[in-house]
Amino acid sequence: MESIDLLVLRTAHDWLKASHRVLLATVARTWGSSPRPVGSMMALRDDGRVVGSVSGGCIEDDLIQRYTSAHGGPGLPVGAPEVVRYGISADEAHRFGLPCGGTLELILEFNPEPQLLQRLLEQLDSGQLVCRDLALQDGSVTLQATATPAQFSFDGQHMRNTLGPGYRMLLIGAGALAEYLATMALFNGFRVAVCDPRPEYLASWALAGVEHLAGMPDDVVRAFRADLRSCVIAVSHDPRLDDLALLEALHSPAFYVGAIGSRRNSQLRRERLIEHFGETEQSLERLHGPIGIHIGSKTPAEIAVSVMAEVLAAKNAVPVPTVSQGKSQQRTAAHTLA
Repeated sequence: MESIDLLVLRTAHDWLKASHRVLLATVARTWGSSPRPVGSMMALRDDGRVVGSVSGGCIEDDLIQRYTSAHGGPGLPVGAPEVVRYGISADEAHRFGLPCGGTLELILEFNPEPQLLQRLLEQLDSGQLVCRDLALQDGSVTLQATATPAQFSFDGQHMRNTLGPGYRMLLIGAGALAEYLATMALFNGFRVAVCDPRPEYLASWALAGVEHLAGMPDDVVRAFRADLRSCVIAVSHDPRLDDLALLEALHSPAFYVGAIGSRRNSQLRRERLIEHFGETEQSLERLHGPIGIHIGSKTPAEIAVSVMAEVLAAKNAVPVPTVSQGKSQQRTAAHTLA
């Protein structure tokens, strides 16, 4: 399953190629509480079909009524982008299902250039990070490849949205926990790969949509080339596989590096990495272990829920109570991502 941003852009491109008119809406600014963060996108087709989301549904309904023929409306216009605002008054906030005090500002692009969308999709599919700059005065768009994720920005004249590549997860070990965790990662738009040099484990892997990477885990981690939108999680329970993979991952930009294990085994791992591989307490600060948030999980499925929640918290830079710290303490993500 690909990310919602890619799905919106790809669907908008396909609709335009099929000679439909398309509205591309982006959340530009929010005040107070809002259902969706800035940068969230949706595409609206001239017959009322929608992909993506900018709210809980009520704003989408209003856009359908305003801009499509689905309810006898005038249809999608042409011309420069527009800025619209919802939820300015308490009545509007209630009408559009916004939280109390919430205000949402959208940028509406009418019939974006399909050739530019095609070029953007090709860049994203090749793994590039791309800044899409929209000029509101005339709707012109420029695409600029970049090496560093940047925060979404809108200054009233230009909207700049850094897109892709998608988030990736590399799992070391192909047991039951890995399958549950991979399922949840796919559901959240991650591309997932698994490495396990033990053929008896990979032979029983039944989950489709996951790339199988051959080789020893440390070599695979190097070849994986983890970036700021990557996470590496060791779940093999075999230190001969996990330790070397973790060493490589810890010296990469990956936003999350973790390993399964009890508190005692996690402490022994840290001691091994310090004694035999030259790591320090400071260099191991990024290592999550035991992995997962504290929910009292016991089964592989419950543990996977716990781990995926911690990965998403790290991705979103949200502090959470972890398994290693218990209910009363919190751990903040090591990296803040765009």
